[in-house]
Amino acid sequence: MSEASLHTPFGRVITAMVTPMRPDGSIDAKGAKAVVEHLLDLGHDGIVVNGTTGESPTLTAEESIEMVSLVAQTAAGRAAVTAGVGSNATAHSVDMARRAQDAGADALLLISPYYNKPTQAGLIEHCRTVAGTTDLPVMLYDIPGRTGTPFTTETLIELAAEPTITAVKDAKGQPWASSHVMAATDLLWFSGADEQNLSLLAEGATGVVSVVGHVAGRQYAEMVAAMDAGDVATAREIHRRLIPAVDALMTTSQGAIMAKAALVELGVIEHASVRLPYVEGPPEHLDILRAGLREAGLL
Repeated sequence: MSEASLHTPFGRVITAMVTPMRPDGSIDAKGAKAVVEHLLDLGHDGIVVNGTTGESPTLTAEESIEMVSLVAQTAAGRAAVTAGVGSNATAHSVDMARRAQDAGADALLLISPYYNKPTQAGLIEHCRTVAGTTDLPVMLYDIPGRTGTPFTTETLIELAAEPTITAVKDAKGQPWASSHVMAATDLLWFSGADEQNLSLLAEGATGVVSVVGHVAGRQYAEMVAAMDAGDVATAREIHRRLIPAVDALMTTSQGAIMAKAALVELGVIEHASVRLPYVEGPPEHLDILRAGLREAGLL
């Protein structure tokens, strides 16, 4: 994959990074740096910090900014760093956007407000307000299964007119709606669910924001390159080879839990510790994980 083909403000082969923690629940800065280096070694050109996989709901604002700063300093221009700043309070997201920019973020990730379920008009104003806070490019994160509020096709088309809203992380699971938005706008499109990486790339997506990328970044880089070259057969072969790993990480438990366990298996981090309400996977889940990674050729 050429350098030119990889260039977007967010990267193209991106992983939503875990937040390594010690057994007492504190952030493991050494582990976080090790994960960044690991992702870079696997060929990532982008990293998302403080997404769902980063356990953002259980991080304090100070810890979130600490993670942005740590990842930005470690990546040091080798990968774009996108900071999750979403919340269900617009004022808090505005504050986090400013602080993330000051901490070295290259871009922002913005989910729809969760729990309070705004109207689409409210969602549009929320996104406009946060996006107008900085000059950083913004990736909207459409995952109604977690937030309760989707970005409708009409809303995404309207928000595409905002100068800093330039991308979508799509985990909605409605490929026909994705096709409509991609056809109607210049938004950069990213698969936000590893199960859909191949299909959304075939639809015209720019890249992936992955969880399985913690262990299969190299393979996803090859998939993106194959699709760029029109080599659908190779992309499909990679997709099928990774099925056991995707199943193990994404359907056994929660992605954050299983991704940390996988990084322990690979020797990247020391602890798979998570914060409540997450708990570490039981032995039978770890058996599934190891089997899936082995079958996919990743362990």
